[in-house]
Amino acid sequence: MVKNGIDNIKEYDSLLKDKRIGLITSISGVDSQLVSTIDRLYEKYELVALFSPEHGVRGNVGAGEMVGNEVDPYTKVPVYSLYRSDSKRLTKEMLDKVDSIVYDIQDVGTRYYTFISTMYYAMQECEVYNKEMIVLDRINPLGDKVEGNVLDSTYKSFVGAYPICMRYGLTVGELGKMIYEENQYHFSFHIIPVKDWKRTMLFSETGLPWVMPSLGIPRFETALMYAGTCLFEGTNVSEGRGTSAPFEIIGAPYIDGYRLAKYMNEKKLSGVVFSPIYFTPSCSKYEGKACEGVHVHITNNKEFNAVETGMTLLYTIRTCYEMDFEFLPPVRKDGKCFIDLLAGTKKLRDETISLDDILHEFEKDRETFRKRKESFHLYK
Repeated sequence: MVKNGIDNIKEYDSLLKDKRIGLITSISGVDSQLVSTIDRLYEKYELVALFSPEHGVRGNVGAGEMVGNEVDPYTKVPVYSLYRSDSKRLTKEMLDKVDSIVYDIQDVGTRYYTFISTMYYAMQECEVYNKEMIVLDRINPLGDKVEGNVLDSTYKSFVGAYPICMRYGLTVGELGKMIYEENQYHFSFHIIPVKDWKRTMLFSETGLPWVMPSLGIPRFETALMYAGTCLFEGTNVSEGRGTSAPFEIIGAPYIDGYRLAKYMNEKKLSGVVFSPIYFTPSCSKYEGKACEGVHVHITNNKEFNAVETGMTLLYTIRTCYEMDFEFLPPVRKDGKCFIDLLAGTKKLRDETISLDDILHEFEKDRETFRKRKESFHLYK
């Protein structure tokens, strides 16, 4: 069975012992026996601080909800928020408490998911304050495949902090290596590697149990779709939050699900079929309102192209329901539209650019990034 970095720490004991450790982790930070990395490090090393990303270190905070400082109820170790309303960063006062920052979170392999932004910000602060960072590497559940465009720095945000593709095909350790070397950082940086993972493997081939990195990603198949259907978070179409299949169910009150499923199946996209769905979200968009749309069914994990599928579905809904479909406005008057931040470009809102043209542009970005990332590979 594949082993993530946390399962290999005995071989790297010298990196961790006799140091005051601050751990950035979340509910998905567990070993192969589903024991929390918090508990593993607390039992053996001097764990003096926990640093909480979005959703909290124990996974008890909803998507987008601010995280407060607290004390972990099980270890009594203080928890400092890295998802505050005023900042998402480590402070000097936090870093003064530790000798090493350890990062261990299972990412979903997609640029929008904020855990990798937390890692990037932490690396920036480690460089400023000359603190060591140790990444307990984890497999990329989406394997090596790359999809989508590279983020335009004009649209840099916490849902797109570094210029990578939507589906980026690196482990978090490899991504950390890319960030470290491309930015010519000098702080002490270490990666405790994964064992027995081949980079073409999807999560379903690893033998590892799926632990929800957040309640919005309940299954591996959800993570596979998320790279494309997360774009609906920037629209007035429900991305399925408040249902049992977020990011797999897409719809709105103004959509005819039967008609939309027929249109999408006629496109014969690789590795996917669509069925009509009728649902009433229990929260989020259209809470308590009857909606129709499509249920996205992956028929071949390897052939499925999440970004192409998500983009095609988005453009189809926009065309069929042009009088009802909307991109959501900026949250702040001086802010950018959320769809621009997710997509890393404003071109999705440009009605003069066709779907084929934008997918062609994304393909050029994908190929450039695929070559760029190869020098940071740690696994074959």
